[in-house]
Amino acid sequence: MTHWHEVFGGKLEILNYRDTPLEDIGFEPDPDAVAHATLTLPQGVIAGGDSMDSENDYPIRGTAYSLLYTTETPEEAEQFIEKLRSGGSIGMPFQKAPWGDWYGQVFDRFGVMWAFSCEA
Repeated sequence: MTHWHEVFGGKLEILNYRDTPLEDIGFEPDPDAVAHATLTLPQGVIAGGDSMDSENDYPIRGTAYSLLYTTETPEEAEQFIEKLRSGGSIGMPFQKAPWGDWYGQVFDRFGVMWAFSCEA
């Protein structure tokens, strides 16, 4: 979440388990683990937390999971894509799409696919 905050700006709030009441929670989390985080942007809210399931790996890349971010200008989208591709890769170049608007995809360093669109 801190990485995405660095990329997009907005307001980031992070609540660690050490800062929450743990009575009757049903498990014993790492006190430094994130219980809940929100990144509030003009376009919406991204929320998440740390996984408590240490026995499973939840891969993202190679799935249909993605986030769509719509920008006001193509230049704004290109700036976000450039920041996200550090440690990641381009999935689809950001360019005019067959339907006339701008569209492209980038995988960030965590394997999350970000799709960017902008009206032409």
